[in-house]
Amino acid sequence: MQAYLGIAIGSALGGVARYWLSGFVANRVGETFPWGTILVNVTGCFVIGLFATLTGAEGRLLVSGTVRQFVMIGICGGYTTFSSFSLQTLNLMRDREWLFAGANIA
Repeated sequence: MQAYLGIAIGSALGGVARYWLSGFVANRVGETFPWGTILVNVTGCFVIGLFATLTGAEGRLLVSGTVRQFVMIGICGGYTTFSSFSLQTLNLMRDREWLFAGANIA
């Protein structure tokens, strides 16, 4: 049960961080292209990869499985989002923004 609670809390924290960063980027550069979602997904992938490497069997940091689940499944899972990426790409295609939709996929 402790693992589920940790993942739920981490997911909530990651979701709030995603919402804040996406909004911050949108306020700075506009919403014509979903730069915030791209930044979230790139940084989230970097963090999960770095954390997995540092805390893996041959990593430099010794953490419990619960901490790994909290960070990798909870925080990073709540932070990164494929669903937002999909929705934004669909909206770009509906708006006939073919170049932006293609760039978002690439």
